[in-house]
Amino acid sequence: MTRHLWRPYAQMKTAAAPLEAVATEGVRIHLADGRRLVDGVASWWTACHGYNHPHLVAAIEAQLHAMPHVMFGGLTHAPADRLARRLAALLPGDLDHVFFSDSGSVAVEVALKMAIQFWINRGVAGRTRFVAFRDGYHGDTLGAMSVTDPDEGMHRLFRGIAPAQFVVPLPRTRAERSDFDRFLAAERASIAAVIVEPLVQMAGGMRFHDAEDLAAIHAAAARHDILFIADEIATGFGRAGTLFACEAASIVPDIICIGKALTGGAIGHAATVATARVFDAFLDDDPAKALMHGPTYMANPLACAAANASLDLFETEPRLDQVAHIAAQMTTALAACRFRPGVVDVRVKGAIGVVQMDRLIDAPAARAHAVARGAWIRPLRDVIYLTPPLVIGADDLARLTDAVVALVQGA
Repeated sequence: MTRHLWRPYAQMKTAAAPLEAVATEGVRIHLADGRRLVDGVASWWTACHGYNHPHLVAAIEAQLHAMPHVMFGGLTHAPADRLARRLAALLPGDLDHVFFSDSGSVAVEVALKMAIQFWINRGVAGRTRFVAFRDGYHGDTLGAMSVTDPDEGMHRLFRGIAPAQFVVPLPRTRAERSDFDRFLAAERASIAAVIVEPLVQMAGGMRFHDAEDLAAIHAAAARHDILFIADEIATGFGRAGTLFACEAASIVPDIICIGKALTGGAIGHAATVATARVFDAFLDDDPAKALMHGPTYMANPLACAAANASLDLFETEPRLDQVAHIAAQMTTALAACRFRPGVVDVRVKGAIGVVQMDRLIDAPAARAHAVARGAWIRPLRDVIYLTPPLVIGADDLARLTDAVVALVQGA
């Protein structure tokens, strides 16, 4: 492959050559050398319907011939309007106001910007900081990095450069919740919002928390009149067991960020969705109170068409039932890893299966081990995880779990 590519999350001097993909089909990635790998990562948690679903392909093809893109400033189009209406109907509560962007990190940036300007527009000074949680991850752009764990995350080099935020332990016990509540009370005058990944802190280590923990964080924010941002870019669209993870705690965030599986993994797209309370703070005769943000490819018609087709599939195909079957099978299969040397924990939530080790994993060696067994995985620091397409069948899922078990057992 060309030397001109600068690859993600890779030390280019020492990184092994990547595998060349030439096609995708169903739950498989086809390699140039003829091998076919069952995808255990769903292309970074996006390909919820598998690859090349005919309904998605047909929708994109039709839109491609009609209008692949048009600027959203001063213009609108039916795919965006339809998608916004459908998302407003699907999301909990009155999350009715949809701002489109082109990636999850940008969706988070927009949410942070919305939250700060919400207070400015209401005439409240000084509420410019955010509360985030240890082991959290919200993206690689500067604002998103600031609310990502600065010590354990990928962005330690940027401490002191990214804006300083409050990054605290996620409260789990009654005592921790009381401490969190007191902290919010003490710092309320400087806090714009709390931001959290509901139920699962994904890239920060696939760490789970309960619906009760999530509800308690939300309730504390509400008590102190602090906005609550749910980052569902990775947990949304069935990955954590419900269509949106917030549903498990019966909460309605003030702002929610969605992306990744929004288009079924076919093309980049994301959205930041706000309640009427947030949106109304921007409605004014004063132009300065408008949200001055506009990604060039926001509401891209191809992406909107793909997202609408993806929502069709959630309506017509049994995705959440499939998630339940995946969870049950992974729970049984990965139990073989328990009590093995070096294994700290084995856990499953929705279509997320995790084996946590007591050491950093040699990721290239682990990937090669899995590829030799026809599986594609991408370990993350001390965890081996599976986030397969939601359409995966039992046999293909067994190939993935067998590869993980063999890796843990050193076979």
